[in-house]
Amino acid sequence: MALDERYNFNEIEKKWQDRWAEANLYHVEIDPSKPKYYGLEFFPYPSGAGLSVGHFKNYAPNDAFLRYKSMRGFNVLHPMGWDAFGMPAENEAINKKRQPSTMVREYAANYKRQLNLIGMGYDWDREINSSDPAYYHWTQWIFLMLNQRGLAERKNANINWCPFDKTALANEEVVNGRCQRCGTPVEKKAMPQWYLKITEYAERLLSGLDTVDWPEGIKMQQRNWIGRSEGAEVDFQAGEHTITVFTTRPDTLWGATFMVLAPEHPLVETLTTPEHTDDIAAYVARAGRLADIDRQAEGREKTGVFTGSYASNPVNGEQVPIWIADYVLTGYGTGAIMAVPAHDQRDFDFARKFDLPIIPVYQQPGEAITGESMTQATTDQGVLTNSGAFNGLAYSKATVRQVSAWLEQQGKGKPVVNYRFRDWLLSRQRYWGVPIPIIHCPEHGAVPVPEDQLPVLLPPVENYQPSGTGESPLATIPEFVNTVCPICGGAARRETDTMAGFACSSWYFLRFADPHNGSAPFSSEAAKYWLPVDTYVGGAEHAVMHLLYARFWTKVLYDAGKLEFDEPFTRLRNQGMMLAYTPGRKPELDERTSEDSSDEPIEDWVAIKPEDLPKYKPEEIVYRWAKMSKSAGNVVTPDETAAKYGADSTRVYEMFIAPFEETVQWSEDGIRGSFKFLARVYRLVAQQSEGWTPDWRARVGDLTDAKEKALRRKTHQTIVKIADDLENFRFNTSVAGLMEWVNAMYEVVNALPAGERSAALDEAIENLILILAPFAPHLADELWQVGLGQSGFLYKHAWPESDPEVAKADEITLVVQVNGKVRDKITAPAGLDNESLKAIALESERVQEHTHGKTIRNVIVVPGKLVNIVVG
Repeated sequence: MALDERYNFNEIEKKWQDRWAEANLYHVEIDPSKPKYYGLEFFPYPSGAGLSVGHFKNYAPNDAFLRYKSMRGFNVLHPMGWDAFGMPAENEAINKKRQPSTMVREYAANYKRQLNLIGMGYDWDREINSSDPAYYHWTQWIFLMLNQRGLAERKNANINWCPFDKTALANEEVVNGRCQRCGTPVEKKAMPQWYLKITEYAERLLSGLDTVDWPEGIKMQQRNWIGRSEGAEVDFQAGEHTITVFTTRPDTLWGATFMVLAPEHPLVETLTTPEHTDDIAAYVARAGRLADIDRQAEGREKTGVFTGSYASNPVNGEQVPIWIADYVLTGYGTGAIMAVPAHDQRDFDFARKFDLPIIPVYQQPGEAITGESMTQATTDQGVLTNSGAFNGLAYSKATVRQVSAWLEQQGKGKPVVNYRFRDWLLSRQRYWGVPIPIIHCPEHGAVPVPEDQLPVLLPPVENYQPSGTGESPLATIPEFVNTVCPICGGAARRETDTMAGFACSSWYFLRFADPHNGSAPFSSEAAKYWLPVDTYVGGAEHAVMHLLYARFWTKVLYDAGKLEFDEPFTRLRNQGMMLAYTPGRKPELDERTSEDSSDEPIEDWVAIKPEDLPKYKPEEIVYRWAKMSKSAGNVVTPDETAAKYGADSTRVYEMFIAPFEETVQWSEDGIRGSFKFLARVYRLVAQQSEGWTPDWRARVGDLTDAKEKALRRKTHQTIVKIADDLENFRFNTSVAGLMEWVNAMYEVVNALPAGERSAALDEAIENLILILAPFAPHLADELWQVGLGQSGFLYKHAWPESDPEVAKADEITLVVQVNGKVRDKITAPAGLDNESLKAIALESERVQEHTHGKTIRNVIVVPGKLVNIVVG
């Protein structure tokens, strides 16, 4: 059957999607005879807006890469599923007055339709949904394992509480100390919460980063988030109470002139003297309404209140006043600091504002700076003064360690390693999440649900609104709450908190290896064959949450003997954002938002949704590039582009527009150009398909025409180039290489006498279709089967082999430098040895103009590329 004259992408793409589905083409099983390759994109949360073309900047390139790996002979696992639990889904269900379970299934079905529309090669037999009891059974099982290993802990902690909505808020729902929904000032409310002790894995989470192929920026974000620091814990006595501080600079203790406690520190109430009680209570309440990030904002004016109490500096016995201030947090160190204003700018600002002493302990030799003369804190490291037996020691890490050791000898402190990050708060006082499998017994405390009683099912309810008490809505369901203790059989209550959404995404990549296993989260056989994930692809915004939690759970499962590896993702790649040209306006001051949905600051601009555009005059509208998002109303859907230009054109455009990791601007002209390129490929094959046969192999050895020989060379060079580009996620240069190659083919076509065939062109067309398959799979299968009359799906076809002898260039361009500056470019035969290249370079008249009368001291040759002549 011959190809139609017109590139009818709608018919072609529907046809091949149906055939791939009928053949279950992407289904895989364990096959020890083949090497495996596990490729994965980040677990998506299905929203009502559906997918945008911005999402496919992630999906389409990775799909092309994995199709290439399949053609390379790998048994490719490429699964997909849905991160269905969590607060975003619950909030949307509340807003739409729908049940989250049915709503999420509906959204997931739409996502699946869109992914198939663009030709994604997923093994849908492995589809998982985190809100399915068959999945969260094993999320609960892993929680019990964490609890058994002493890594789960229930303790009181403050939550963000909105007194108007009577609900707990996540940190991201608090904006400038107010509830994002209603604007009410947020309060802190102490409630028992479940934590996972991720901090016990801090060192392994740090060292493991040295073993994986990840972007250095992501590694650095994780290192900074973990925040390892060496220092000392030092004890200050305040009467009968001990206040322990952590400091990385125990060598500056002699300059500590006051202490500052976080407003939440447990000793604040105890240490506050009666005359300061009202001021302290008011300040604590104000601080409780601020987010941590606001409290530590750079340049923010320091505030604080004196408690009326004093502590003894352990190194010199000086009495130092104890203050509280909101720039000190309970989340780092001990929630108390020793303030050294001479050598810390925040402490200096605080001391100046409240007229507190400043004593420098480091001076440059020969200087005598006083606190009164200082205008800012100094980090000059000089030598110690005012420091007792340590006077005269120069600053060094050894000096810091020496002081730490001395403190330990004196019983006043000890050397410690501290971490900035805290244990993982797992509890959510919400309905839509995995129930925590714990039963609270009056006699036996927190008792794990027996494994044979898993899963603890999330009950279907009519009303899942926040309870109004701070507890989860599950607490209002007697038939869920009331149960019996597994130990004593007495009356007991189920835990009503649910798990944060990150719990489900911390192990889903493991479940994909064995998604239908009813007796374990995965079998050892499946885990050993498929895992770890070879290439993981997604946005950099998940650097310190999902990626860190997934690494933690993997390490725990490794320690429990369930896995043979402890790093889940061997290689990580991050795609850039997709921006759309978006209408917006400059808001009034009281309408400004802290949300930023673009690559630039947005304080003076907010997007206008399309339906609201008629409300504004043209002069009031300002266009700018903003991240494609539902909230900005600037989404371009794959449905639109597939209908207008085709799925393959969408895929090729997503890969060609820019390097994978860069932020790009959506362009209608750009996708139109990709469509024209594919239409050009279609026409080329359609014109040449009549009379094409695979016997070109017997004819290409006798070529004499220069254009045909050049095309053969281009073909074999391109085979290697595209493979190398795909391995290294250089999709844009891959597509550029295809375009150059097609241009070379048309040159031969245009030069061919009527009725004649070219063996080089026939070879190029066959290989073009094969190499096009990862990028434009629908078109490639059509050209392969209908155009060339070949059989089989290209997904299972072998990648073409390049002949190095054919690919070798006949000539090279030799760059000649004199003392590093380019002086000539010479065309020379390929394959010359270094001595011949030296001779050619030295004979150049342009080069001799710069070497005449000078001594040639050295000649450096980069074979086949460059000669650098060093003269004196």
